[in-house]
Amino acid sequence: MEIKNYLNEQRQLVETAFDQFVPQAYGDFKDHIDAMRYSLLAGGKRIRPILCLASARAIAGISIEDQDILPTACALECIHTYSLVHDDLPAMDNDDLRRGKATNHVLYGEAGAILAGDGLLTWAFDLLSNPAHGNLDADKKLRITHCISRAAGSFGMVGGQALDIATENTRFPFKTLQTIHRSKTGALITASVIAGGIAAGASHAQLNSLENYGNQIGLAFQIVDDLLNATSTTEQLGKAAGSDAELGKATYPSYFGIEETRKRAKKAVEEAKNCLADFDNKARPLRLLADYIYTRSH
Repeated sequence: MEIKNYLNEQRQLVETAFDQFVPQAYGDFKDHIDAMRYSLLAGGKRIRPILCLASARAIAGISIEDQDILPTACALECIHTYSLVHDDLPAMDNDDLRRGKATNHVLYGEAGAILAGDGLLTWAFDLLSNPAHGNLDADKKLRITHCISRAAGSFGMVGGQALDIATENTRFPFKTLQTIHRSKTGALITASVIAGGIAAGASHAQLNSLENYGNQIGLAFQIVDDLLNATSTTEQLGKAAGSDAELGKATYPSYFGIEETRKRAKKAVEEAKNCLADFDNKARPLRLLADYIYTRSH
């Protein structure tokens, strides 16, 4: 399996599902929904929904239907996209470029962007809870919703973003940087993996292994993000390069330098794959995704 082909196939699956599960821009709320769809459909790696799908397949193989997993996968991307829309706002990172395109507030204004993010976040929970989507039973839907809401909220992504902003231009212990990375980036990545496992009926032991895998690839993802921000160009990234240093953010390279940071990212990926030692070949996409997270260029 070539990871590039796999990612393209899964990305297309997710993006086709958006047309089924995300509102179309018409009627009284056309402008608002258009702003939501602008950022959601602006491209991206779709790592979180793909991880959710791959995790479900690692447990259940082809016996779980796409339509049972895709609402959750799409909800994860809605939450991730809302976080980017808000992260780009002038009050936060003040970016005018995302995925090689103008950020939401540049086109729709700050109020429009805030509401687009609000709409994406809220719609995610419509997808997660709607009994008309898929055949997952109520218990699985509730467990998935709780897992994702916890990861996205004050003890996960939002809390991590708040701590990230609060510590700009300050020198703080490495432990604090670990907390920021684990919360701001890692929590939703881990939840994506766990959600797929829950949907597929994973055992307690399997969910523990998937959680450990998710924690390690979440760490690797953010470390590589730190590296790319420090070493790539704006053209390569599709967003402002060097912004971490300009905003006074502490990063792995600022603590350890480039080469040691690369080693730490590689170690996290190897530990992630070790967490899947008891899984069979159905988990091969998860192993390949771990390697991709380390080798990606944007």
